Amino acid sequence: MTKHRQLQRRLGVADATAIGLGSMLGAGVFVVFAPAARLAGELLLVAIALAGAVAYCNAVASAQLAAKYPQSGGTYVYGRNQLGEWPGFLAGWGFVTGKSASCAAMALTFGQYVAPGHATPVAIAAVAALTGVNLLGITRTAFLTRILLAVVLATLAVVAAASLLGPHVPDGGTVSGQAGSGWGILPAAGLVFFAFAGYARIATLGEEVKDPARVIPRAILGALAGALVIYLLLGALLLAHLPVHVLASSTAPLLDAVEQSRLAAGAPAVQAGAAAASLGALLALITGVGRTAMAMARERDLPGPLARVGGRHPVPATAELAVAAVVVLLLLTTDVLTVVGFSSFGVLVYYAVTNAAAFTLGDRPRHAPRWLNAAGLAGCLVLAFTLPPASALGMAAVMAAGLAGRAAVLAFRKRRLRRPGKR
Repeated sequence: MTKHRQLQRRLGVADATAIGLGSMLGAGVFVVFAPAARLAGELLLVAIALAGAVAYCNAVASAQLAAKYPQSGGTYVYGRNQLGEWPGFLAGWGFVTGKSASCAAMALTFGQYVAPGHATPVAIAAVAALTGVNLLGITRTAFLTRILLAVVLATLAVVAAASLLGPHVPDGGTVSGQAGSGWGILPAAGLVFFAFAGYARIATLGEEVKDPARVIPRAILGALAGALVIYLLLGALLLAHLPVHVLASSTAPLLDAVEQSRLAAGAPAVQAGAAAASLGALLALITGVGRTAMAMARERDLPGPLARVGGRHPVPATAELAVAAVVVLLLLTTDVLTVVGFSSFGVLVYYAVTNAAAFTLGDRPRHAPRWLNAAGLAGCLVLAFTLPPASALGMAAVMAAGLAGRAAVLAFRKRRLRRPGKR
């Protein structure tokens, strides 16, 4: 068996929590309220709370498993160890494909905020620059994430103040479609879950966290708690400040909230904050996808060279560069602003495997009973299959292609071993 060079444990609680919170307060916080309000209407806060409840179940399961398996790869590793190779592959493939599309969406969001007429070239430059930061080592990644997170939190404070000060926009219309219905709440929660999924980045960095049995659970639960409070507070303020039909139709709801208030002069700060959030999310995504690809390559579920760790600062350089190349290809060939639902489906399947794996654990802390894992599994599947049909079917097709590809590769390897002279 090939022995792979290991990454170094350099992240403490503060760094790991910042990476998780920075991921959850990425560009999603600047865009997710509108499509969720379009589906849930005045019941937006119920959708956020439901997404938060499912995310909590998943966070507890992730913390249990990450403490037992402190390796890079997250649920890909947990699924393989607890459930078998195929569930592990399904989780890893869903994460790598869904989050690669999310990387492209975050990069293009950044480009559209800073240079609307040249969004794609600027997005490509951002991918190249942040990949370069990641190649300098995980401590540089954590340092830049902290800076970007501080900018985003300051921006959200401006939005909150603007929504409180008003003057509030008068109501004068209705929301079309399913808004306010019980059915609308479920797909809305599925979309909001896209924003909560950032704590997965902490688990995928398990090989680079100090004292993982203590640090990873604290970082995951701390990051999720902070994100849930912020999303609920912002959702309540936005609903009080903007009529729900205005919120639902907005392409930049947080920017609209500031522009239609006494703090309208602060609109450029919101644009800068959205750009910083996009960069923060993109930085964490590239990091997490690269580590998962590395873990899959170690088990020969992806090409072997992706497992290489090298350079002055031990990082999976080949995997990071491959992820960057895929993201650039998506930016050049695809309209990636429609991938929120696509990514949500992949990540919900990923966490369904997480909960199933955690359910099989014997030793467990008192705050993580088996029924919580079962509730998380059921919640993930319900939210996944109530997403808009195009999102669910599109990602299901990608997952089916990955499973078929793995089956073909395994069959080819078996035929080679059966040939005379092969051992």
